[in-house]
Amino acid sequence: MIGLLFYSDKVLEALIKTLPNAAWSPVYGMFYIENTKKNLNLIFETFSGIAWINCNYFFKNRIIQRDNPEVSQNFRQQQLQKKRNCPEAYIQKLIIKRYSKNTIKSYISAFETFMEHFADIEIDSLSENDIRSYIRYLHQEKKSNSYINLAINCIKFYYEIVLGMPNRFYAVERPRKQRKLPKVISKAAVLSMIDKTNNLKHRCILSLLYSAGLRRSELLNLKLTDIDSQRMLIHVIQAKGNKDRYTLLSATVLKELRSYYKAWKPQTYVFEGAPGQPYSSASVAKIVNSASQKAGITQSVTPHTLRHSFATHLLEQGTDLRYIQALLGHSSSKTTEIYTHVATNSFRMIKNPLDL
Repeated sequence: MIGLLFYSDKVLEALIKTLPNAAWSPVYGMFYIENTKKNLNLIFETFSGIAWINCNYFFKNRIIQRDNPEVSQNFRQQQLQKKRNCPEAYIQKLIIKRYSKNTIKSYISAFETFMEHFADIEIDSLSENDIRSYIRYLHQEKKSNSYINLAINCIKFYYEIVLGMPNRFYAVERPRKQRKLPKVISKAAVLSMIDKTNNLKHRCILSLLYSAGLRRSELLNLKLTDIDSQRMLIHVIQAKGNKDRYTLLSATVLKELRSYYKAWKPQTYVFEGAPGQPYSSASVAKIVNSASQKAGITQSVTPHTLRHSFATHLLEQGTDLRYIQALLGHSSSKTTEIYTHVATNSFRMIKNPLDL
């Protein structure tokens, strides 16, 4: 049998129950299924992108290196070239705390850079002054404020969460938070991008990103069962911050999606690369970039630009800020209020003094 041992988690338990003839063993305190090649492959498919699978116990006769790239390829494909790798306990804590894939990658990359900086020193012995010197070094290297904040967060995570030390670095000064306005394009420009895209799948991707205000990761993780055509809503499950929400389903987009489904026949996800597997993140970025060039838009347009444009255009047409906050999945209204600084409806009422 294949035993499945994990920390108590309702999502994982629900997924295990979808496996064929999965049963609970009170003797071993774990779920198990029959040991077949088909079932083993099914386990990896079921938990792909949801849980990290440690096979060390299962493949006990196989030589498993600590930095085996097959085991941890999602996190560190180029680790063999580095002097110091992120501790396994660090990765495990990130996974247990249900950090998103992108956050895990960012934390690991930033923490390994920190470890490389102190290559000849045991990091557990570093003091608060050492951390400050590293932050000054990042300033000298002209690193962005957001990267410096990420570096502080990933360092604090190691000492305070992984090692369980008290809050040692509360006095480490953070850079002042920059307030950057979101990049927005006009509704006419968005429509031009969609109109000039002939590929039906690509057109649906552009339309959904804009009409539902989706993040790129949310689009990639969108499943066929998340499209509620009866209520004209899209169910966004476990998005940023592990939050669920509903957002709008456009009638125009639904018509396109039905045509796309008949032509492409996706199995699980709305947009798939290989059958049953999510579409590539890089491919979505290329689609958006290509469409913006075809539409003759000179400024840089990313998938997130379409999300910003969705929110701004809703505000400009008089939609209440609280509704926009719910559609975007923002925890705080202050995050949504940034769009009031780029919406043009408030500026139209102001008469320019040169034109008086």
